[in-house]
Amino acid sequence: MAIDVLNRFPSVPLVSGADRKKNVSRKEASENNLRSFESVFKEKQKENEGLKISKHAGERIISRNINLSDEQWERLNTGVKKAEMKGIKESLVMVDDFAFIVNVNKNTVITAVDENEDRVFTNIDGAVIV
Repeated sequence: MAIDVLNRFPSVPLVSGADRKKNVSRKEASENNLRSFESVFKEKQKENEGLKISKHAGERIISRNINLSDEQWERLNTGVKKAEMKGIKESLVMVDDFAFIVNVNKNTVITAVDENEDRVFTNIDGAVIV
């Protein structure tokens, strides 16, 4: 009795070694393009994002009447970039008499303190003074 292997599994395509190699090459090329697009997308997204202020920080800035000049705001941004370069995740950034707690990964100011407040900071893993 002969077994007809080709007709037993008609939905399974027969693929030669050369065809398999082409499929892998296409997959690898696709993954490389995806990684490239992903990295470019993240870079552009980071460039277009400015430093964000959380709702809590916004309330503290208003209630404590913290007014930053353009130069101070730029120094705050510079401090966050320095923290990112050092691998800090939650940073204290000091700008003159103001202290800001920043989530560096999310590029977001979490809270703000002026010179009239107690200056005890917890849950930070680095500080930048600019």
